[in-house]
Amino acid sequence: MKHQISIIIPMLNEADNISNLLDYLLNHSSKDNISEIICVDGGSTDGSQDIISCFISNTIKEFKEKNVNSLFPYLKLINSQKGRAKQMNSGTKHATGSILYFLHADSFPPKNFDQCIINEVQNGNQAGCFRMQFDSNHWWLKLASWLTRFSWRACRGGDQSQFITKTLFNNIGGFDERYVIYEDNVLINALYARKEFVVINKKLYTSARLYRKHGVWKLQYFFWTIYVKKWFGASPEGLKNYYLKHISVKN
Repeated sequence: MKHQISIIIPMLNEADNISNLLDYLLNHSSKDNISEIICVDGGSTDGSQDIISCFISNTIKEFKEKNVNSLFPYLKLINSQKGRAKQMNSGTKHATGSILYFLHADSFPPKNFDQCIINEVQNGNQAGCFRMQFDSNHWWLKLASWLTRFSWRACRGGDQSQFITKTLFNNIGGFDERYVIYEDNVLINALYARKEFVVINKKLYTSARLYRKHGVWKLQYFFWTIYVKKWFGASPEGLKNYYLKHISVKN
């Protein structure tokens, strides 16, 4: 079976990042492996949608000047209700690839990430992520990055990106839209329960912007608290209220 990847990027007010990410993805993947890149906007007010539309137009023009018959890969901009779970689920409805790859707008996967993912699926691994490296020299964030090489469930998170076959994603039921926060870990927990998860030994680079905004220890304390609350059975609404009270983020 010939596998192709649909890259799904949930976004909200990512004007500073999205064009750099799209350019990176176009230049570090193969047209044979990517079916489309889907940007799912949750109601940006900073011009993010205009930036993507302009990027698409400029890329089409560039390809025509090079006598390339089609845009590689197909770039799509769709609108969705706000919330990563809702946005990512919405993106899957427009995906034509047999593999879904969920990627945050401030995260850059390793070169040839597409072939790495396809190789894993061909080897029987239906879901997984990459190791992660924060763009920070803070010793704790360097340690947290180093720990992502291990397969421990506690070391997982959406910032590491997530690939999953469309079949498995649909069987699980997609992202649980009740969760405004922790939606990625809920899906990851379901995959670990099925023993369907692999960590690819290559680094994805992601922004530590939230840590810079709130402070490393303060934000880490909030994240640990959310993790413990979920462990002891906190409801999606309870996690949402804590999140909205303590962490001010874009999406």
